[in-house]
Amino acid sequence: MDTPLSQLPWRERLYVVIFFTNTAAGRRFDSALLLVILASLLVVMLDSVATINHSHGPLLGVLEWGFTALFAIEYIVRVYCHPQPRQYMLSFYGLIDLFSVLPAFLALLFPEAQYLLAVRVLRMLRIFRVLKLTPYLSQANYLLVALRGSRQKIIVFLFTVSTLVIIYGALMYVIEGPQNGFSSIPMSIYWAVVTLTTVGFGDIVPHTALGKALASLIMITGYSIIAVPTGIFTAELANAMRQDTLLHPCPSCGKDHHEPNAAFCSRCGSQLFRSEREPTAD
Repeated sequence: MDTPLSQLPWRERLYVVIFFTNTAAGRRFDSALLLVILASLLVVMLDSVATINHSHGPLLGVLEWGFTALFAIEYIVRVYCHPQPRQYMLSFYGLIDLFSVLPAFLALLFPEAQYLLAVRVLRMLRIFRVLKLTPYLSQANYLLVALRGSRQKIIVFLFTVSTLVIIYGALMYVIEGPQNGFSSIPMSIYWAVVTLTTVGFGDIVPHTALGKALASLIMITGYSIIAVPTGIFTAELANAMRQDTLLHPCPSCGKDHHEPNAAFCSRCGSQLFRSEREPTAD
């Protein structure tokens, strides 16, 4: 920044300190804010413990309202000093900042809403900016590309699994019946889901030999298919990373498009894939 922070108008100075970390004051502000967010989350969690709430409920209540007032003032100051207040209010962080305050006021009408204050943990995402970790978030693009590429396959997989659990649930209802805890087809489908996913709560169990045989088949089926969505996503993720490598320019001639299975550049013959990628400048 060309102009020293101390020479900026008060509103612009607030904006630089609150929204940026390229100054010492901005880094101190964000670090202090993260500590306050952690403290407020600790208060919310302690308040949900019955014994602690019974012994220190009033103190926790005062602390919570103190944090709420502090965050409300911070939100108002952010809106005030931002050059485009509407843009900030509708941004991701702006909405998170707002939702971190609203539950405290909703709790005046609905007491249980106070535990929604745990949404403040999302404000900890600012740690990526404070610790200069934002470039690492760009790697999440691979995950998004893989999710989009595997969407149709996963939908087909989920439809197939849903069909299986309905069939298994209906069969188990016929075999075991209400006398063995399978009181309805929906309850039997619930049991089939729990068994197929290998969770096994044990709240409903088959008692007949045929029912146990069917349960064994469902367990084996679960182990057989549980890795399918993981394999689909992994394949798409590997493909997304490979495509990014293929679009990476040839280290010798700079050509940036190659055949999917190409190991050497078709223009100059140089090797395309190396054991280590050369670091790029930030």
